[in-house]
Amino acid sequence: MPRRKDPDGPRAAMIRSAISLIRRRGVAAVSFTDVLNASGAPRGSVYHHFPGGKTQLVTEATRVAGARVTGELTRVLETPETAAALRELAETLARGLDRGDYAVGCPIAAAALGNEPDAVAAAGATFDTWRDLIAGKLVRDGAAPQRARSVAVLVISALEGALIVARTERDPAALDTVVDELGVLCRSAVGTGASAPVSRRDES
Repeated sequence: MPRRKDPDGPRAAMIRSAISLIRRRGVAAVSFTDVLNASGAPRGSVYHHFPGGKTQLVTEATRVAGARVTGELTRVLETPETAAALRELAETLARGLDRGDYAVGCPIAAAALGNEPDAVAAAGATFDTWRDLIAGKLVRDGAAPQRARSVAVLVISALEGALIVARTERDPAALDTVVDELGVLCRSAVGTGASAPVSRRDES
């Protein structure tokens, strides 16, 4: 049965396939052959669309993936309280793990740990954007700017670590635990006290 053509064209199809493969295998284990097989793009289109080779493809895939996650993070941070926003974000991440049968990770973390310097730089820029978004939300909630920035770094680091643990355990419990503790920290940072957060487990 012939593969249906991607309505957005072969370039977009290759980028989407590269993101999926990076999430599952990491950057080093992804080749152009893998991307072509996954996307169904014509072999001759590789260097037409990506004259910079794998470096360009992986870097652009990292940027596209980063923009998608940034959009979701921006949406989630519209929630009135930072702690509640992180709970919603953790639940979104847990659903993603479940849909991927715990075989997929964060594409930005995978790019950051990869062997393509340009992709590493793109991942770093994405992490910076996430830090600024979270810090800005904390400041709007009432946190001091310097404190908000340091807490935002911790939030990103903790969530990325929890994703790894949840993936290896095939269970979202690590995300629940981490986001509970982050909720306490965020409430403390904005001066509303460190009252116990409402866990998804407590609501069930």
